[in-house]
Amino acid sequence: MTQRFKTSIALIMSLLIGIFAVSANPGHTYASVDVGAKSAILVDAETGKILFEKEADLTLPPASMTKMMTEYLVMEAVEEGKISWDQKTPVSQYAFDISANPEYSGVGLRLDEQYTVRELYEAMAINSDNATTIALAELVAGTEGEFVKMMNAKAEEMGLPDYEFVNATGLNNSHLEDNYPEGTDPEATNMMSAKSAALLAYHLTNDYPEALEVSSKPTLEFADQTVTNWNWMLPGMPGQNLKQFEYEGMDGLKTGYTELAGNTFTGTAERDGQRFISVVMKSETRSSRFNQTRTLLDYGFNQFTRQEILAAGETVEDQDSISVAKGKEDAAAIETSEALSTLLKSGEQEDYEVEFSISEDQLDEDGKLVAPVEKGQKVGTARLVYTGDESYGNLVKEEGQTVDIVTSEAVEKANWFMLMLGGIGDFFSDIFTGAVDMVKGWF
Repeated sequence: MTQRFKTSIALIMSLLIGIFAVSANPGHTYASVDVGAKSAILVDAETGKILFEKEADLTLPPASMTKMMTEYLVMEAVEEGKISWDQKTPVSQYAFDISANPEYSGVGLRLDEQYTVRELYEAMAINSDNATTIALAELVAGTEGEFVKMMNAKAEEMGLPDYEFVNATGLNNSHLEDNYPEGTDPEATNMMSAKSAALLAYHLTNDYPEALEVSSKPTLEFADQTVTNWNWMLPGMPGQNLKQFEYEGMDGLKTGYTELAGNTFTGTAERDGQRFISVVMKSETRSSRFNQTRTLLDYGFNQFTRQEILAAGETVEDQDSISVAKGKEDAAAIETSEALSTLLKSGEQEDYEVEFSISEDQLDEDGKLVAPVEKGQKVGTARLVYTGDESYGNLVKEEGQTVDIVTSEAVEKANWFMLMLGGIGDFFSDIFTGAVDMVKGWF
């Protein structure tokens, strides 16, 4: 392979595709989206693509949206076998005292009763119960202080950009009086940006979609009482006064309120296979947080459609194979490992670039793969890049949406005899080339 051909493989190849526009300028694309909350965001739940944001990096108290992290860690503990859904546990005096306080959301726990993990989890997720949240934190980690360490560690692992967890519930630590978690400030409160809340919801719904089976329940039967979900947008909520908030496809996720946080809500809805995640923070009233969520979700469902840009198994433009050294074949076919699709906003024309790149660390000094080559072996990536005047962010990948370029066939290593013949051929080829060059120099 010549140096010129080797370089051409390593270079990024671009394919311009005409599709429909999605800008990210608050003064342009978002002009039709009026959200009164102090901070807000709308995200594609499949890819993490940010479709709308307003002060989404601003760190604010999330209130009970905190419980999404507690839900995640409980789900993880069950998955890892550390606890089980049917496992029963008593409640501590601390959890009981919080439950007995009429100022906080609660189902009314008893000191002389034991509750299953499932009962505690459902009360937390549906009724935003603070005492059951504390009981779960103590069961998983021993103390709420140790659980807080787990929360912050998991947030770092998830890549949440802006956060500080000081308790499991979202209450202010001052509300907990002498029971505030060890190692935290008695006057502190949890802090999180809308972008972090959306990313947390992304991980919860993608890693543990069964969480939505609970969060979608309008009511819960707990200890001979019926408690109501604080998410008024759920279909089937009791009472005619809540029908005005009902939203098709809504099945989660978590409301929140404290005097410091105001009204917060992480919502998610799915229609025809398309799911969005929305977050509003520091909204003025309970009603306004749901109306603002409706505005965001309507924007998503009405303005965006998913379009496939590259099909699975599609070959790279002008490069449907890659050279192979020391193989029974001298090349291997390459293709995309899966489809590459994105949400597009209708009504505005734009361009996307698909950038193809071959990984140089996969190649030898001559720009070839070295046999043996496995079928499905990754050799590069295809990346979707927006090339318009505006740009979209992505919660999950800073580099944007990508798919792998892989080999579509295997190439076995040549036997020693064929390799020897190849080496002899290369030797005499070099001699011949040198002789020709020498003769050329005589004239």
